[in-house]
Amino acid sequence: MYMNGFLTKYMKIAIIHDWLTGMRGGEKCLEIFCELFPDAVIFTLLHNKGSVSKRIESMPIRTSFIQHLPKSAAKYRNYLPLFPMAVKGFDLTGFDLILSSSHCVAKGVTVPEKALHICYCYTPMRYAWVFYNEYFGKLNVLCKIIVKQILNWLRQWDLRTNENVDFFVAISDNIKNRIKACYNRPADVIYPPVDTERLSISTKDEDFYLIVSALVPYKRLDIAIEAFNKSGKRLVIIGTGNSEAGLKRAASSNIEFLGWLSNEDIADYYSRCKALIFPGEEDFGIVPVEAQSCGKAVIAYGKGGALETIVPLNPDNTYLTGRQAGQKPTGAFFYEQTSEALIGAIDIFEKNRDKFDPQVIRENGLRFNREIFKEKIRKYIEGKIDEKKK
Repeated sequence: MYMNGFLTKYMKIAIIHDWLTGMRGGEKCLEIFCELFPDAVIFTLLHNKGSVSKRIESMPIRTSFIQHLPKSAAKYRNYLPLFPMAVKGFDLTGFDLILSSSHCVAKGVTVPEKALHICYCYTPMRYAWVFYNEYFGKLNVLCKIIVKQILNWLRQWDLRTNENVDFFVAISDNIKNRIKACYNRPADVIYPPVDTERLSISTKDEDFYLIVSALVPYKRLDIAIEAFNKSGKRLVIIGTGNSEAGLKRAASSNIEFLGWLSNEDIADYYSRCKALIFPGEEDFGIVPVEAQSCGKAVIAYGKGGALETIVPLNPDNTYLTGRQAGQKPTGAFFYEQTSEALIGAIDIFEKNRDKFDPQVIRENGLRFNREIFKEKIRKYIEGKIDEKKK
């Protein structure tokens, strides 16, 4: 097996991925791991056939017992308490390199004694460590008591199993800090890939704002709905999710829901919008990078991954330091998750349109190009293999 010229023909390689049910950000990273290691074996809790790219589907894929549980194809998250047992059940005997692609339990595999384990970490298990209220806040009292007991046990398991990882790679400084806080482990940072090549710069402005998002509570689309109800400005929302019905009921007629669209249609809406609205806190956030790759500004909640991918307008902004110092803006931040704060950020953006250069915005997005990620992760893995041999 060759990894872009680096000889690994005598290495047996396993890639551990939490689950294969659709092509989201983690699967875009997995796709590149498959390109680098075409002879690797993928281990995953479950695989809905046809749900991921042809590159991933072409790999040998081994699943856990979760695959065979009732309604697991759609309701797999209901089996969360069984995930640790499932991932520990993978037999990795004889594998030399373990590459876990983990946001839940993938990093908790049992690693052979002499194998090298590198974890590309999207976040420590989000259910257990952060966003408790966003996921479970609406449960009744009895359910909350049960869930808290389960999550306490999951945190303890997650903490123990991080010792199986030789090296952590985080998707952002935000997640690097979370790995340190949760596991007390250092991590290197390699930003995830964004397919910027399929996107082109646009100066069109059809006088609507855009949201591209899963319609789930922690994305905080409720803030945007409330803000645009008040302002009367046009908002287009692309996405689906379990909050969809409630959001539609709350929205006034100036807010349009399109459901989920193809990549080509999403790119078209990026090219025609006035700016992207991004009201949630994300670990990294691919959508803002995609919008910027089209030359479109992003109005975002100023926390999490947005701090690393967007250069804010405000000259007195405390985050406007280091790499961003002196750079032209690519967006505007609001710092409280309220409709009033979002309306204020939109107002700042509209009063300063002349300060936003589409070419500058696009160049900022291109920093996260797919090929840049591929080269960086390749060199990183090569380096750690060399370290392990010494």
